[in-house]
Amino acid sequence: MLYALICTDKPGALQTRLDTRDDHIAFLKGLGAGLKAAGPFMDDDGNMTGSLVVIEAANRNEALAIAEEDPYARVGLFESVEIRPWNWVVKNPEVS
Repeated sequence: MLYALICTDKPGALQTRLDTRDDHIAFLKGLGAGLKAAGPFMDDDGNMTGSLVVIEAANRNEALAIAEEDPYARVGLFESVEIRPWNWVVKNPEVS
């Protein structure tokens, strides 16, 4: 099943995000085929304010475990992380 991790940064934490970004990107790449999509949320000024990460996991507990291993989560960047099952209907490259 696919899960959307909807992550909101703590206010004023942009530098923490920037300092940890390389480790975060390496972590995401390490998920291999289990990572379906990822990218930052932006504010109106173009600053990163959170993350959307779509992963494949067997269940919610596995998705939570993956979310907790993210370097951003480990350094306390996020104010909140919402984990929601997600059905990729339109433009899913894995469905013909």
